[in-house]
Amino acid sequence: NFIFMMVAMFAIFYFLLIRPQQKKAKQHQEMLKALKRGDSVITNGGIAGTVVGTTERYLTIEIAEKVRIRVLRSHVAGKEGDPELEAGKKN
Repeated sequence: NFIFMMVAMFAIFYFLLIRPQQKKAKQHQEMLKALKRGDSVITNGGIAGTVVGTTERYLTIEIAEKVRIRVLRSHVAGKEGDPELEAGKKN
């Protein structure tokens, strides 16, 4: 009976916590791979700009006219206008 309860608890945690987090991480990785020139993005630090150059590891983002920064792809939170990012601003 105790073993059944432990298995049931693990299943609940897996389907309610672990699996959704893995799915979200996979979607984020796919979004990072698909970034291209002209996309508006927001970094984890809150800097918003437009992608003007890409390499395998870095993005060059224009944050103002003739002001460009180079950031790691992994430090991009998402595309500007992404519903999940907008929801995070309200909380």
